[in-house]
Amino acid sequence: MQNIIPRSNVAEILIEALPYIRRFAGMTVVIKYGGHAMVDEQLKEDFARDISLLKFIGIHPVVVHGGGPQINCVLDQMGIRPKFVRGMRMTDGPTMDVVEMVLGGKVNKSIVAQINQQGVSAVGLSGKDGGLIQAAKMQIVFQEDSTKPPEIIDPGMVGQVTRINPAIIHTLTKEGFIPVIAPIGVGEQGETYNINADLVASHVATALNASRLILMTDVDGVLDDQGQLISSIDMQQAEQMIAGQQITGGMIPKIEYALEALKGGVKKVPIINGKRRHAILLELFTDQGIGTEVTLR
Repeated sequence: MQNIIPRSNVAEILIEALPYIRRFAGMTVVIKYGGHAMVDEQLKEDFARDISLLKFIGIHPVVVHGGGPQINCVLDQMGIRPKFVRGMRMTDGPTMDVVEMVLGGKVNKSIVAQINQQGVSAVGLSGKDGGLIQAAKMQIVFQEDSTKPPEIIDPGMVGQVTRINPAIIHTLTKEGFIPVIAPIGVGEQGETYNINADLVASHVATALNASRLILMTDVDGVLDDQGQLISSIDMQQAEQMIAGQQITGGMIPKIEYALEALKGGVKKVPIINGKRRHAILLELFTDQGIGTEVTLR
C-alpha cells in the first residue's frame, strides 16, 4: 500500500516551502548531477521531477552532469582499463572517444528525455556547442613526499576550463528550455577535452551569476570528527579542515570548486547526498536543508 501523507502535513510542507519558492523565483540554480542518483531508476525519475518542478515555479535550473560509471562500463566492454590520478581520469585518444560518446550521447540524451517526459523542455549540450566550454590541457602536479620535488603528470586529454560562453544558455533559458550540459570542452585548435563535472559546474554557475550551485554526491556532506553532518562551513573553516586532514579524498576538490564559485559571485553552494529522494527540493525548500552549505564567511 502506498504511504499517504495526512492533508494537514501536506499543508505544513507547502507553507514551509513558500518563502523559499518566493526567494528563488526568477533566479538561476546550477545543479551538478552525478553519483548514485544517475544510476538508480527511482532516483533518476525523482531528479527529473524535481528539475521540472523548479522550472514550473519560475526557477531557472541548469544541469551539468557526470557519468563515470557509465564510461567505465563501456571501457570495460572494450577491454580498456580506466586509470585515475588524484580523481582525474587518465584520458588517451581511445578513452576520449568513449568519454565523448557516452557523456555527450547516451547519458546526456537520457537525462534530457527523462526531463522532457515530465512536461517541460530540456536541451542537451556539450561544451563544443556554441563554444560553450573553452578549455586548455591540464597538468597534474603531484607531490607525495615534501622532501622530494613535485612530479608533473600528463593526464592526456584532460582539460581545465579557460572560459564559459553563456550566450547559448541564456538563449535557451529565455525560451523556456532547461540546458543539460555534458562536461566536454574544446581547445583553441578544436581539441576535445574531458573535464571534471564539478569543475565545469562551478565555472558555469559563476558565468551565469547563479544564486546557488548544488553539488550532488553520494555522501551527506562534510562530517565532523564524530561523523556528524556539518550544516554550514565557511572558507576559513574549510581550509583549516583540509590542512588538518578532516576533509580528505574526493571531498577536497568539491570544496575547492565550491569556494571558487563563491569567489566568483555565487551566493551559496550546498553539497548534498543525491541518494536521498527529492534531495534538491529538500535542500532548497526546507528550513533545515539536508547537506553542508558552503559559504565564503
